[in-house]
Amino acid sequence: MTPNFDKSEQSVGLIPVIVQDHITAKVLMLGYMNEAAYIKTQKEGRVTFYSRSKQRLWTKGESSGNFLEVEDILLDCDEDTLLIKARPLGPTCHKGDDTCFQEENKTNRDLGFLEDVIQSRKEGADENSYTAKLLAKGINKVAQKVGEEAVELVIEAKDDDKDLFLNEAADLMYHYLVLLAAKDHQLSEVVDVLRGRHNKG
Repeated sequence: MTPNFDKSEQSVGLIPVIVQDHITAKVLMLGYMNEAAYIKTQKEGRVTFYSRSKQRLWTKGESSGNFLEVEDILLDCDEDTLLIKARPLGPTCHKGDDTCFQEENKTNRDLGFLEDVIQSRKEGADENSYTAKLLAKGINKVAQKVGEEAVELVIEAKDDDKDLFLNEAADLMYHYLVLLAAKDHQLSEVVDVLRGRHNKG
């Protein structure tokens, strides 16, 4: 995959780059890259643009710490536009908004918001949180909690208390996501496995 920087804005070697949250699919921002910015982004795993106002390479988050961690880079069919799927480490917009289009970077269609919270706890955002303390106890303890919550859900499934059942289901889902994070995996990987099975059968 090699972008064609000769097919660029006013022939100055810049191509547009759309940045999208890899979990929510929300468009976070639009920027421009030259070849040097593209190479730096690939090498460091953080989105770097060419700033037309500063006339230099500019890594998003270099001042604020709100970096865009690269998950995937896609090239369009004309080879002159990039789509980067990224994990934002904080608000993307310099005005403090989640996105440069004043949208909240969340969706009710998946559990990406919860995965982000768990990941932030894993990275030490709040060492006193329950999640951080559980992860610090190691994989055996996390796996044990998943087993305990599964048993509690099965027990509640035998009764007719809707609230207790849904709460136990939520507890199991939460601890399951913690286990995935402890193993350095994401729910999207599990979904890919399920899709693969569906396509086969």
